Amino acid sequence: MLSEQTRALVKATVPVLKEHGVTLTSHFYQRMFRHNPELKNVFNQGHQASGQQQQALAGAVLGYAEHIDDPSVLAPVVMRIAHKHASLGIRAEHYPIVGGHLLASIREVLGDAASDELIAAWAEAYGQLADILIAAEADLYKTATLAEGGWSGFRPFRVVERGQEGSEIASFYLVPADGGALPSFQPGQYVTVRVTLPALGLAQPRQYSLSDAPNGRYLRISVKRETGDELRPDGMVSNHLHATVKTGDLVELSAPMGDFVLHQDRDTPVVLISAGVGQTPMMAMLNTLVAQGAKREVVYLTAARNAGALAFADTLSALSADTPTLAYTAFVEEGEVAAGQRAGRIDQAALAELALRDGADYYLCGPLEFMRAQKAALLALGVPADRVHYEVFGSDPLTV
Repeated sequence: MLSEQTRALVKATVPVLKEHGVTLTSHFYQRMFRHNPELKNVFNQGHQASGQQQQALAGAVLGYAEHIDDPSVLAPVVMRIAHKHASLGIRAEHYPIVGGHLLASIREVLGDAASDELIAAWAEAYGQLADILIAAEADLYKTATLAEGGWSGFRPFRVVERGQEGSEIASFYLVPADGGALPSFQPGQYVTVRVTLPALGLAQPRQYSLSDAPNGRYLRISVKRETGDELRPDGMVSNHLHATVKTGDLVELSAPMGDFVLHQDRDTPVVLISAGVGQTPMMAMLNTLVAQGAKREVVYLTAARNAGALAFADTLSALSADTPTLAYTAFVEEGEVAAGQRAGRIDQAALAELALRDGADYYLCGPLEFMRAQKAALLALGVPADRVHYEVFGSDPLTV
């Protein structure tokens, strides 16, 4: 347990973190990569360029400071971070490096306000959080390694097939290059794909949801080609996969991780709500339910910018026709709408009409603002908060 003095000192930094948190975390990352450039191979440089990682870390540090009296409140967030860390291959020996740069950044950014007592307090608080994450990640590594077909670290996989899912998403079917067994996984989980980007001279990891049910034959990821704009760059790894990786090529994969998973211990209805590439974990969940005989009622709602960008449309239409327990509706925001599709967005009225089921679990995946809107609408319609589950792609904010 942290001392009362330590907790008081950490809580006293909350106003500063609210105002200058991103400045602090930006300085931290610059400092760390300057002194430990090898960590550029671990951290997503695309999210560095867009500022996502800096903002996410600032939110996490602030949340920890605000809840320093009872960190157990953050347990779900801590587990989500632990899964992401284990997927990226972050190990116990990385924590002293990160902690050293974080404490140095606090001193350098705050200047005279960073007293020796404050630095000591944050060192103790960081040590407590590091111990919690290290223990959680050790359990995840052990479970992944001891599972049938499991492994630790990165394992080479061969692309045995590619497929196109709409205009923006490509599917890659992957098998172990070593000829060994595939692991099972929970529908909704993801893997980290690691590729070398010649333009950067770095290995870069990206996490992609597994987009098909566990089947013992292949793992499938479905990747959107991310096109940037004036505020964010093109997706480096997604564009590399789309343009360069072909059938027969090798990529490196981590073992499946993630705590956004289908509750398979229930017989209540399942409502899957997605937008864009957020369909990928939903496809794994849906295909698992169908493979199990789809005794549970399933509502599948998805939205896309236009009909061309709507992924898995033919597959979903066929499943809907063949599965009496599945109700599938696609929303198209712009342009022509094909038969069976709806114009516009998934809003509260649409949820009230199509999605409400007694005792259902609601799974959300898509852009952050989309999920915030869906969650708010569901809560306004009386859905219990503990029945709303979500997955955030990229650097995870503290809450949705």
